[in-house]
Amino acid sequence: MRKLALALAVLAAGPAAATDLQIEIGGEANGTVTVELFDDVAPGHVERITTLANEGAYDGVYFHRVIDGFMAQTGDVEFAKEGQDMRMAGRGGSSYPDLKAEFSDQSFDRGVLGMARSQNPDSANSQFFIMFEPAPHLNGQYTVVGKVTDGMDVIDAIKRGTGPNGAVVGEPDRMVSVTVVE
Repeated sequence: MRKLALALAVLAAGPAAATDLQIEIGGEANGTVTVELFDDVAPGHVERITTLANEGAYDGVYFHRVIDGFMAQTGDVEFAKEGQDMRMAGRGGSSYPDLKAEFSDQSFDRGVLGMARSQNPDSANSQFFIMFEPAPHLNGQYTVVGKVTDGMDVIDAIKRGTGPNGAVVGEPDRMVSVTVVE
């Protein structure tokens, strides 16, 4: 009986608190973006992003690949930080091992945050992208990690890439700071 009462009390308390990211963006785009992370959809990827954010690894990282009408990519904590040679941007990751894909039925709609990877589905590490527009061809092919809940106007203002494959020429916008909010 006591176990049943405890279980009912837990259910009455409601769902567990969601994990959010607050991203301060600087450059041509300036402002705060809030992302709700989908702990229940991609727990391994959410854990990686929150670990790197808590370590400060994302602070100062550039949006190195930005394709108008598609997405803005960032998170290369190895090669895309302020003061680094941007020719290697997009090739790096973190000191942690790559992650096994956590594909779901979540759609790549406007504002969705997905994990970047190579052709190997199990190669996501630290890089992620935020969608400007829906991209149904990515559904079931990349891991969905979260969605922008506030500040999409800031994402829309990120400097677009004009170089090969969306590479940003000149001074890219950057994540000034990334904070985990629970």
